[in-house]
Amino acid sequence: MTTPEGFHHIEINVHNLKETRDFYDWLMPELNYCLFQEWEKGFSYKNGFAYLVFTQTDDEYKEIPFHRKRSGLNHLAFWAKSRAHIEQLRVQLKKKNISFLYEDKFPFAGGESHYALFFEDPDRLKIEIVSPR
Repeated sequence: MTTPEGFHHIEINVHNLKETRDFYDWLMPELNYCLFQEWEKGFSYKNGFAYLVFTQTDDEYKEIPFHRKRSGLNHLAFWAKSRAHIEQLRVQLKKKNISFLYEDKFPFAGGESHYALFFEDPDRLKIEIVSPR
């Protein structure tokens, strides 16, 4: 048996669980993640040994919204299958009225050899989709 490596899971508290679920229910399968767990106040997606968990923020902690520029999580980056896959995701995100970050620098906002797409989830968490070479 192969011993898992890398991270085990990441858990993110979200302001509105339904909005977040609607957003990620489409995106995660596009990135080869499958629904792993679901319960009243959360859900998760898994790819291999690692999984990503989303849980509803308790009301007493909702006053201060997430901002990626504060200390803590800045963004999540996922692998795309190819550059063509990024182009396909870009079209689908536009149809869903998801605004892009750094659109004027697409697809090289991360540098000359870094082909990627950047956008935000409903809590304004930055998502990066990166193409393999």
